[in-house]
Amino acid sequence: MSLATAPHFLVVLDADSTLIQDEVIELLADAAGSRDLVADVTERAMRGELDFAQSLHQRVLTLAGLPDTVFAEVGQRIRLTAGVPELIAGIHAGGGVVGVVSGGFHELLDPLAATLGLDHWRANRLEVEAGRLTGRVLGPIIDAEAKAVALCEWAASSRIALAQTIAVGDGANDLRMMHAAGLAVAFNAKPRVQREADLVIDHCNLSQVLPLLGLRG
Repeated sequence: MSLATAPHFLVVLDADSTLIQDEVIELLADAAGSRDLVADVTERAMRGELDFAQSLHQRVLTLAGLPDTVFAEVGQRIRLTAGVPELIAGIHAGGGVVGVVSGGFHELLDPLAATLGLDHWRANRLEVEAGRLTGRVLGPIIDAEAKAVALCEWAASSRIALAQTIAVGDGANDLRMMHAAGLAVAFNAKPRVQREADLVIDHCNLSQVLPLLGLRG
């Protein structure tokens, strides 16, 4: 890639409650009958009261025994946040790159990313044996540090300076990537994230990010 053809900027979004309206692990927990427990742990982790990796293992354990057909069922229930197609189209039209980094799961994010035309995405993977979830996560956990690493790696791969990156998120797990980015945007976010962000968007439409890039919203 020559400097002349390098993208002008990178936008990295959180997935759950940012790119999509839902918390995917809670949708999976519906099928397992553990929604209330998982929702409580998720909320505490989002506020920064619990270590993310420990909270993820605790929540995923409640999914043990679910058939892997649950991924397709839950995928049909996922609701995009308003303005997502417009945001992605606007980023690409403006010569930018868009990525999503998620504390959720590749099994749900992969088909969504392909449909939306994302340039990059990264998430956790759930272990499946004999067609059923084991209640364990495979590989390194995508936690706050991993989100920051993803943003930096994607910027470097496209020769984009960190000053030309924007991170958009809502929970404590997004703060490290938001601090690494040139501009941190709190979207429908928890109070701590709003306090530490450069800008706050309360209107739940992601196309509102476009004016921050000098693009039409």
